[in-house]
Amino acid sequence: MKKQEFIVSVPTDQITVLLVDDHSVFRKSLRVLVELEEDIEVVGEATNGHEAVEQNLSLQPEVIIMDMAMPLLNGLEATRLIMETHPKTRVLMLSANPDPEYIEQAMLSGASGYLIKQSSTQFLAKGIREVLKGNTYFSTSISRQLRDQCRIVFDKGESLKRKTARVG
Repeated sequence: MKKQEFIVSVPTDQITVLLVDDHSVFRKSLRVLVELEEDIEVVGEATNGHEAVEQNLSLQPEVIIMDMAMPLLNGLEATRLIMETHPKTRVLMLSANPDPEYIEQAMLSGASGYLIKQSSTQFLAKGIREVLKGNTYFSTSISRQLRDQCRIVFDKGESLKRKTARVG
């Protein structure tokens, strides 16, 4: 009788993630969601921006899930500091606020994406994978908002081109 072999596939390339949020219940829930993914490993947790900067230096995660509003040092300032020292780290901002000003500030601080906390959980893992590839990633509602803003800007640009073409 032949000996039967079983091959167990174990992911070798784990995406390393640091979770940063001052609300422990929410942070622990995020951990559970992220760890359901076979290719993603949570390597640390931080409760404020200062801890995020320190843990980024010691753990060097590939992706940081960063809350925007935190005590001591907010997510925007922490992201700026992290980008200064480790520009290859990808930060996926996580906020309850879909305000365009917040989104703009997050992008200017160096974030690679922006997720609304009320988004479907399926977007979290996808967002992690996309920003790791060097892409930007936004919640669906933000993507629509950005699309509409671009249409307005592009439409104004087209109008300007048509006007200058007639003048010239």
